[in-house]
Amino acid sequence: MGAALANSPQAMAMANWTFFTFFSDFKGGDSVAFTVLETVVLSLVFLFSLLANVFAILLLSRKKRLVNANCFVLNLFCADLLFISMIPFILTTRWTQAWVLGEFLCHLLFYVMWLSGSASIISLAAVSLERMVCIMKLHQAASWNAKVVVGGLVAIWGYSALTGLPLALFFKVITQPVNGQEVQICTLIWPTVTEEIIWDVSFVLLDFIIPGLSIVISYSKILQITKATRKNLSVSAAYCENHQLRVSQQDFKLFRTLLALMISFFVMWSPIAIAVLLIMVRNIKKNFDIPSSLFFWIVTFTCSNSALNPVLYDVHQFKDEWKNVLCCFSSKRTDSTETIEKQNDNKRPNSSGMGK
Repeated sequence: MGAALANSPQAMAMANWTFFTFFSDFKGGDSVAFTVLETVVLSLVFLFSLLANVFAILLLSRKKRLVNANCFVLNLFCADLLFISMIPFILTTRWTQAWVLGEFLCHLLFYVMWLSGSASIISLAAVSLERMVCIMKLHQAASWNAKVVVGGLVAIWGYSALTGLPLALFFKVITQPVNGQEVQICTLIWPTVTEEIIWDVSFVLLDFIIPGLSIVISYSKILQITKATRKNLSVSAAYCENHQLRVSQQDFKLFRTLLALMISFFVMWSPIAIAVLLIMVRNIKKNFDIPSSLFFWIVTFTCSNSALNPVLYDVHQFKDEWKNVLCCFSSKRTDSTETIEKQNDNKRPNSSGMGK
């Protein structure tokens, strides 16, 4: 009976089971080509995200009037920059395969990724709630309020830091057998399965569903308020009506942008949320495996959201600024081309005269 149990599929799975390797991937001899491809793709994501976020921060900071909503949007772009700052460590591990970056970076890597992702979606929710409060009070975009902004930013980063703290605590460097040799990996080791389930469910609920619902509810409330405001405005209050309509158009534009950002966030972060749940299933069932390469491409897809956020915001909010930049660039090229042509025209008679 004992021999039968020892030879059962469950017992064999337990005997061969190892911790999930995350970014460490032991592909074998033909791994260089795949690693080069991974490096090229993720490096492009890094460079484009860096340029897009820096450019968006410069455009937003140049606005003449600093408002609370803009501060939270700036916080979103800063969170994106923080997220992509971990990409060099990911690429290093893809090349070394084993974890060589030490215990501290093992604790830090996934914690920072979680921290920035959580801060991103909560910043979007903060913008939507701030605008909803202003519109309910029939105010224009409120001027910068230091208490509101500082309090909001402290709450966003404090909440994100606390909810992600288990990742900093339970990610550890361990040694385990891979392909017949002992190697070091950075992996997540929960004290109990119950704690892992509680955190994973809280992760999906508190950092995805609730912030997303707050944006949708705020947008629905804005629609209701605006329709009621337009309906109740009298003909004698033409100035006020025009004023309210103008403010409503600005807020509609902002909320359409927020919805686009929220949809892109959910589309591009849902795979990593699913991957987290699948890793939990793997740790419970023991006979279920997830390739490390699949996890890498999921994270790469999620990193692309850091490039998409500033692009979506700029396209919706800074169309005129983009047009001015493009027009200036094209006009400079045209001017330089015309100058060269004039110089060439002036040189032609001289050269012909010298020939005579």
